[in-house]
Amino acid sequence: MSTAPQPSATLGRPPAVDLAWLGVAIVFISTSGPIITVIAAPALAIAFWRCFLGAGATGVWVLLRRRGSLAHLSRREVKLMVFAGLLLGAHFAAWIPSLRFTTVASSTALVATQPIWAALLARLRGVHIPGQAWLGIVVALIGILVLTGIDFSVNPRHLIGDGLALLGGMLAAAYVTVAGQARQSVSTSVTTFGVYASAGALLIVMCLVLRVPLVGFSLRDWLLIFALTVGAQLLGHTLINKVLSTTSATVVSLAILFEMPGSTLVAAVWLGQIPPLGIIPAVALMFIGLVLVIRSSSVKEPTESPPI
Repeated sequence: MSTAPQPSATLGRPPAVDLAWLGVAIVFISTSGPIITVIAAPALAIAFWRCFLGAGATGVWVLLRRRGSLAHLSRREVKLMVFAGLLLGAHFAAWIPSLRFTTVASSTALVATQPIWAALLARLRGVHIPGQAWLGIVVALIGILVLTGIDFSVNPRHLIGDGLALLGGMLAAAYVTVAGQARQSVSTSVTTFGVYASAGALLIVMCLVLRVPLVGFSLRDWLLIFALTVGAQLLGHTLINKVLSTTSATVVSLAILFEMPGSTLVAAVWLGQIPPLGIIPAVALMFIGLVLVIRSSSVKEPTESPPI
C-alpha cells in the first residue's frame, strides 16, 4: 500500500519552480470566497456539490490508479477517513454560509485561524507547544477580538458570519488532525476520495433534512459551482500537494496564509467589497500570530483542505 510523502518540517529555501506552483495555487484558492459570495444557490447546496464533484473527480483517479489500495483498507483506516470526511463536511457547512453574513475579508481571515486550533488540539493530545507558539496564539486571538468588534460595529449581522467562519476554522483543524492520522498509512488520493465522499454524504443528508434544494439553479450558478470545484478544490489543492514532495510543509503552510490578502483583493476588485481600514491592524495581528504558530511547530501537513 502506498503512502503519502512525509516532507520535512524544517524551513528551507524551496525550488523556484515550487514557488511558482505555490503562487498559482494561492491564486486559485483565493477565488473560493468571492465565487461562493456571488452564487445565488443555497450555501449548503454549494457545499454538497463542491464535495460531490470533488469526490467524483478523485474517484475516477483512484479507480484508474489506486484500485488495489481500496481493497486493502483496514477497518481503522476506513473509520478515520469517514470521520475526517464528516468533519470536513461540517467545516464547509459552517464556513460557506458565513459568506452570506459577513465579508470575504473577515470570513477568510477567521477560517484561516485553523493552525491555532490544530495546535490546541495537539496540546490536548499531549504534544508540547513551544513558547513562541503560545505567543502566536495570544497575538492571533487579540486580532480575532479586534476584527469581530469592528465587524459588529459596522453591522451586528456580521457577527453571525464571523462566528460561523471561526467554527469553520475549528472544524478544519479537527479534520486535519484526523485526516493526518489516516494519511500515515493510506495514499493521499485514496484519503481525499474517502473524505470528499463522506463529506458529501453528510451534506446531502443535511440538505434533505433542512429541505435545501439541490437543483433548479441558473446556468450561471452551475458554471460558478463547477469553476469553484475545478479551480479552488481540485487545481489549487493539487498544486499544493505537488510541491509537498520537494518543499517543506512549513513553507507551504506559510504560503497558504496569503489566501487572506488574496481573497480580499479579489473581492475588492470583482465584488467591490472594500473592507474598512480598521480591520487591517486586526488581520495583521492574526497573520503575525499564525506565522509564529506555524514556524514554531513541527508541521507535517499543510493546514488546509485536503489536497489530491
